[in-house]
Amino acid sequence: MSYPSHYKYTDQHEWVSVEGDIATVGITHHAQDALGDIVHVELPAVGKTIAKGKSACEVESVKAVSDVYAPISGTVTEVNGALDGNESVINSDPHGGGWLFKLRLSNPGELAGLLDATAYTAIA
Repeated sequence: MSYPSHYKYTDQHEWVSVEGDIATVGITHHAQDALGDIVHVELPAVGKTIAKGKSACEVESVKAVSDVYAPISGTVTEVNGALDGNESVINSDPHGGGWLFKLRLSNPGELAGLLDATAYTAIA
């Protein structure tokens, strides 16, 4: 699997794409593959402040319910409404249309602690 080189990754299998002070967050193909088909997503509320490493939302698959952890700290500015009733987008396009939520960064320095695509590929 090839992971987008302009994304940052966590060892918990979340990805982050940053434009300005807004970060888009999703789960990696590796996470989606390990979970199996995603059938439901509990997205965070817009306006919620989430600290790095804390549970941000949940994804439910045919195998389990799993927390998605905030890879960086920030305030939720948007959730992917396209997933409502169409969670299968995460299964087919986890690094694109299957994004989960967007955060306004509260501590951009936290990005330095995330993995690049090469480092993530080594652990995935």
